[in-house]
Amino acid sequence: MNARQEFTERALKQIMVFDGGYGTAIQAYKLSEADYRGTLDLPMDQKGNNDLLSLTRPDVIGAIHSAYLEAGADLIETNTFSGTKISMADYGCEHLVRELNVESAKLARKCADAAEAKDGKRRFVAGSIGPTNKTLSLSPDVNDPGYREIDFDYLKDVYREQCDALIDGGVDFLLIETIFDTLNAKCAAMAAAESAAASGRDVPLMISMTITDMAGRNLSGHTVEAFWAAIRHTKPLTMGLNCSFGADLLRPHLAALAKQADTLIMAYPNAGLPNDLGEYDELPQQTAQLIEAWLDDGLVNVVGGCCGTTPAHIAAIAGAVKGRPPRTIPKAGVATRLAGLEPFIMAA
Repeated sequence: MNARQEFTERALKQIMVFDGGYGTAIQAYKLSEADYRGTLDLPMDQKGNNDLLSLTRPDVIGAIHSAYLEAGADLIETNTFSGTKISMADYGCEHLVRELNVESAKLARKCADAAEAKDGKRRFVAGSIGPTNKTLSLSPDVNDPGYREIDFDYLKDVYREQCDALIDGGVDFLLIETIFDTLNAKCAAMAAAESAAASGRDVPLMISMTITDMAGRNLSGHTVEAFWAAIRHTKPLTMGLNCSFGADLLRPHLAALAKQADTLIMAYPNAGLPNDLGEYDELPQQTAQLIEAWLDDGLVNVVGGCCGTTPAHIAAIAGAVKGRPPRTIPKAGVATRLAGLEPFIMAA
């Protein structure tokens, strides 16, 4: 049975568990710039370049993967959130993009397979594809609204490079996450589809939007319902929300999405909102209790954590979802679905 079939069958029978934050876990190691740099000859300060650690400190990243798996994660992601040429340019590491993604995927795969070998339960690996710091929808120059730093074709090539490397490294899925720009997401989805086709493998797509205000819109102004209408044609294995808020504030927006999306729902909130020092104070049991409200409403098939969450949070979440029924995928009627900033649905 391939990864798509097995993951879908399990997620329709039980709530699956995703992993948690990587930045939080890495910070706990208090690494120096030398740890990030390793033996690589690089011109810029590398501290904070978390993706690079898959090459220079694979022991750290492997330990984090394993900790999440031991906490109960059925699905882990690669340490490649910023693994594109655009993002790596901030550290002068554009030339390492392919190696970084391939090795990150191999490392996550190794940890997932090791966990499976212990108990016979298959673990899955999602290749993390972050949003980049460039946007196709918005101008960075307030005096020139029509200006764009990049165009669609260039960004697609950037995403394609990452997707090719992640697939070559052995991921099961490609996860386009923390999406703030709907057009960027459509561009990444096209690149992912092309990469999967070129590989000859079935590599399903996972999509996760992030909202930027209490109205439930992303940075390009789309509501969660409009976003779903805009990307539904990509037929993602999972659709969902991550980051943004804690589980309590994310709940109404997740509920709106769960009613619309005729696919599996995966959501992974922050550990509440950051305090004045930018740190997250929400304890694991608090996060798990808030997520239980999602379970009462039947909102999710897959659940995990984002910023501020740790293996302890994931263990608490895994305990909360055990034995709880997953969301039932709604039937989508025949209709014309269009997306402006709001959705437009014209029933047949």
